[in-house]
Amino acid sequence: MVKKSITYFEQNGAENTDEVLKLVQDRLKEGDIKSVVVASTSGKTGLKFARSLGKKTDLVVVSTHPGSKQPGVWEFDLEAQKELESLGCKVIRQSHALSGLEKSFTSKFSGISHSEILAESLKSLFSPGMKVAVECSIMALDGGAIPLGKTIAVGGTGAKGMGADTAVVVLPAHTNNFFDFRVLEIIAKPFNNSL
Repeated sequence: MVKKSITYFEQNGAENTDEVLKLVQDRLKEGDIKSVVVASTSGKTGLKFARSLGKKTDLVVVSTHPGSKQPGVWEFDLEAQKELESLGCKVIRQSHALSGLEKSFTSKFSGISHSEILAESLKSLFSPGMKVAVECSIMALDGGAIPLGKTIAVGGTGAKGMGADTAVVVLPAHTNNFFDFRVLEIIAKPFNNSL
């Protein structure tokens, strides 16, 4: 039997980022994980983690794809990208694993896809940050940025502002093998899972 603690935040949102970073640093001290995946739309959260972890671990910052909000525009700060890369971090940008193409069918024809149901289930059952952490680790694995092995994944609740409020240890899987994905540990998550 193994006993581990979980930190629960009273509310979701960016105000939890510093504590999530500290908890991730503490978990890395156990020595069995090298890869950390951090969701970061603009690069701000990624930089916070990179400045503390960039040289100590294999940090991957996962952003949205260009055009996710406005056609042809990538929301990521290019100066942040340069700094992240100078700190030894990988920055990837690609379509969301749990919506991507299927979201366009939903928008055009109504209804909902299997992957969107999965995404909403993760948000409802755990937290929006859990959905983001799971999704970003899939995207990082699909993009070849992390090896297939234990990884710490960090997500947040975008509607409440930038930042991190969820951290989990996962065994990621590729999009085409999603049901091999495992959440092994919950490091931190908010009690309140509302957007």
